[in-house]
Amino acid sequence: MPPPPPTASISGQQALSAALRTSDSASLVTDLPGGAVWGAGGISSLPAFNGFGADRNQVTVNGMLISPACPNQMNPPLSFVNPSMIAGAKAYIGVAPVSVGGDYVGTRLDVTTAPPAFTSGPDFVTSILMSGFYRSNGNIYGVDVNATMANRDTSITYTGGWARASDYKDGNGRKIGSTLYEVQNHALSISKQTPGNLFTFEVGGQFIPYQGFVNQYMDMTFNRGLYANGRYEGVFDWGKFEARAYYHDIRHTMGFIPPDKVSDMPMDTRGQDTGYALKATIVASPHDLFRVGNEFHYNHLDDWWDPVAGTAPMMGPDKFININNGRRGRLGTFLEWERHWSREWTTVLGVRNDMVWMNTGNVQGYSNDPMVSYGMDAAAFNARDRARTDANFDGSALLRYEPNETSNFELGFARKTRSPNLYERYAWSTESMAMSMIGWFGDGNGYVGNLDLKPEKAHTVTFTAGWHDPTKKLWGLEITPYYSYVQDYIDVDRCFSPMAMGIGMGPVCDAANVNAKTGFVNLQFANHDARLYGVNLSGHVAVWDNPAYGRGVLRGNLNYVRGERTDGINLYRMMPLNGKLALDHTLGHWTNSIEVQLVGGKTEVSQVHNELTTPAYALLNLRTGYQWRNVRLDFGIDNVLNQQYYLPLGGADLVDFRSVSMMGSSPMYGYNVAGPGRSYNTRLSVKF
Repeated sequence: MPPPPPTASISGQQALSAALRTSDSASLVTDLPGGAVWGAGGISSLPAFNGFGADRNQVTVNGMLISPACPNQMNPPLSFVNPSMIAGAKAYIGVAPVSVGGDYVGTRLDVTTAPPAFTSGPDFVTSILMSGFYRSNGNIYGVDVNATMANRDTSITYTGGWARASDYKDGNGRKIGSTLYEVQNHALSISKQTPGNLFTFEVGGQFIPYQGFVNQYMDMTFNRGLYANGRYEGVFDWGKFEARAYYHDIRHTMGFIPPDKVSDMPMDTRGQDTGYALKATIVASPHDLFRVGNEFHYNHLDDWWDPVAGTAPMMGPDKFININNGRRGRLGTFLEWERHWSREWTTVLGVRNDMVWMNTGNVQGYSNDPMVSYGMDAAAFNARDRARTDANFDGSALLRYEPNETSNFELGFARKTRSPNLYERYAWSTESMAMSMIGWFGDGNGYVGNLDLKPEKAHTVTFTAGWHDPTKKLWGLEITPYYSYVQDYIDVDRCFSPMAMGIGMGPVCDAANVNAKTGFVNLQFANHDARLYGVNLSGHVAVWDNPAYGRGVLRGNLNYVRGERTDGINLYRMMPLNGKLALDHTLGHWTNSIEVQLVGGKTEVSQVHNELTTPAYALLNLRTGYQWRNVRLDFGIDNVLNQQYYLPLGGADLVDFRSVSMMGSSPMYGYNVAGPGRSYNTRLSVKF
């Protein structure tokens, strides 16, 4: 009996098709129920599901957990794989069994690349798929390669790709600054199988020489990732055993990419992730499965900003130590029972415990003068005990009912817990310039951590009802309402101190900062109770299917989420009502699609962040492709009507609208990030 199925999935073919229009792997989740993305760099968006964004969701790449190694989260997990590298992804949306993972409150997304492929004979067989692509808006081009050499017991696979982009233009033809990028990702794996056993070892790496961020004050000027990952799967008389161990190293630098951003302020980060996971699936009877497991994840982080000559005391004379020897370790253990009471009824019950230990060393500012905010903040931070231990307990319960071949129902409840990340707890400076360098929210505001943060505890209930034809090919309809009550949701408050002072430009933690209704503000992470609720609706129907005209399928989805604190403050970056309606057509080797994307106006915005509203919009996209033997040509037009629109979760444009004064230029408040205008996309793939 297989493990509990996920709510939704992305196939390798879907990921490869999406590579026609995007190099941002996170954007693939927008086709899943409740899926959206927080806008960031061109390949570094952060996935969001049902209102939960950033690291409230847990993303694994071949089982590896990759922690934030940047105060702006410029290098999230999905930036380490190109879309064409993805062989499949499983999304556990809403309620997931405890065996899936811990230390998150939203959705778990498991991404796999290049699973082993074996042949039936002793001789090695080689296959290669090469693709080249071009997108007109942003002058984006690149190549992808997938090569496999395998026989019946050995499989060697390489996947990788390279892409380069310039700044894109919006629907009005205006260049959106700091949206350029260049990226290359590589992975090489070798797998060996014997009867009942599979061993895989993988190494890989990433290199990003630059990536612009229109909604951040800084850009990425260097990012290098290296990893090693080993896993084992064994089938025995009693069930199945899975083991995995990995190491991931990131070296990251932020700076400024001219001409849109010109300055000198190096910011460096070094992060390592190490972990293992063990899971046994035990067949106790023809009706009962037990899953028991243990996993460990350790994240080490150093974050420092070198001084800039001639800028003391704002950026010198000393090195700014943002995170010093930051440590975050988590040990998780779970037990789960799956019972198939009959053909119609199934239950899955589980409990888990995650122990989280965090600590960090002493810090210092650009100046240790106790009469300026750097020195005072550092002294106060260093004087406190910074070690924290969280004992988190979670549970999940799922009830499935399939009365016949045409309907299914599922009721789920889960308690999930997430401890703060290192930046949420340990970012320490209340100097305005330093605060503006912290935060993955893309809003132009500044952030400071909070040593007294408590873990988030989300209590989530979902109900899914689905109807379909017996083959699941002619028609289908699924609806999922959900509700989450989150104790100690890690949100923000306006920072305030009677001794507020700053040497940088912008607001400080004074009374004006607390009361500002517009403009950029400074914020401190803080716990608040919150609730998120909504509904996801999706369906498809075959409109026609005959030899003369091929097959036409109409598909669509509709998503709604509402998020608010119990004190009436709206949660930040909640996706407005949105949906897609598409007609897909296949005729022999020819495929076509016409898609309409609909997004409502965003009016429920966070008062604390001074979040901006965005108007409603509709986009029309066209795609076509033809397969001829081993060659495939795809062509598409995104935003056919060249609509001018603004990204609801894109944050603030900090590059294209600036005010000039005697102190230089600075971003102006009140401008959203515009979405891309019309783009002509093409992709040529050849298989050998």
